[in-house]
Amino acid sequence: MRLIWRTTISATIAISGLTPTVVATAASAATTTSTAYATTSTIRVVATIPVSTVGLVTTNPLTNTIYAVGGSSFMCTVSVINGRTNTVTASFTFGDPVTGFTPAEAAVNPRTGIIYITGMTSVGGMMAVISGRTNTVTAMIPIGTTPTGLGVNPLTNTIYVANHTEDTVSVISGRTNTVTATIPVGGGNLGDPQGLGLNPLTKTIYVALDGGALAVISGRKNTVTATIGLSGFPDAVATDPLTDTIYVTNADDLAVQVISGRTNTEVAETGLGVPITGIATDPLTNTIYLTDGFEPGNVSVISGQTNTVVATVPVGNFPRGPATDQLTGTIYEANGGDHTVTVLSSRRA
Repeated sequence: MRLIWRTTISATIAISGLTPTVVATAASAATTTSTAYATTSTIRVVATIPVSTVGLVTTNPLTNTIYAVGGSSFMCTVSVINGRTNTVTASFTFGDPVTGFTPAEAAVNPRTGIIYITGMTSVGGMMAVISGRTNTVTAMIPIGTTPTGLGVNPLTNTIYVANHTEDTVSVISGRTNTVTATIPVGGGNLGDPQGLGLNPLTKTIYVALDGGALAVISGRKNTVTATIGLSGFPDAVATDPLTDTIYVTNADDLAVQVISGRTNTEVAETGLGVPITGIATDPLTNTIYLTDGFEPGNVSVISGQTNTVVATVPVGNFPRGPATDQLTGTIYEANGGDHTVTVLSSRRA
């Protein structure tokens, strides 16, 4: 099976101080293909922040802090960015000099201020637990050999990691920093796990399987409750908890598949016609953001109401993985080719 590296795919929605992250055949779905993008003045670049290295970006809306994560010389470097001033306020590097640490995914629990970064080492997959207060690694948790998806449910303080090689999802307690369950998922004709997203309000986890399926997991029972067939090569997953909608990027179709979490059916497919390297949602505006990974690259903006591309914004070289802060209406994306983070605003000047 193919393995496509992505950034952390997460949707963050601020409700009463809680910030959650986080089916049916394609034949019955409506397909919308946009061949021309319209630019709009409401989505604009407001800053470009240089960092030492970057391939992932994640946010903590409650502290207005952004974490830009990159790998170099088999070590992991995190740049801490102040969202108010758009400046790097701290930077730290971690990883064992012997076994190394190549970052794969990153996510934040805003309620605890803890940052989670999965990565590969010479002795297997690991998840670093980092204090957002001290910017230090407080624990290393063994996970699967090749982690490809990561999600945090702040309502239950639970972390989920999709393991591509083992065809499993690791369930980790944020209170004890221990693996509490390992859920078999995928394998065989279904393919191996790729991206992972979750809806904290329904306690449901969604895992893309590269054989052409989406696994639906109950966070209450830690079991797969449904496996939904999808076309092509499902890759990254993002969710909108307010509309109970799941968005899955498709590497073969160069499109985004839209799935209703209420009916577990595909309701639309939005074609982009370009490779997609990252996806994030803003539930408060019902908007989806995608990066295309070109040099130079773009951020495409999709309306969740119409499932059509409503804007495209030029950014840096080889952009990956947007992350959103709904409290400020800001979108961040990592430019791996430039070693920069582009800051976009969805609010009128």
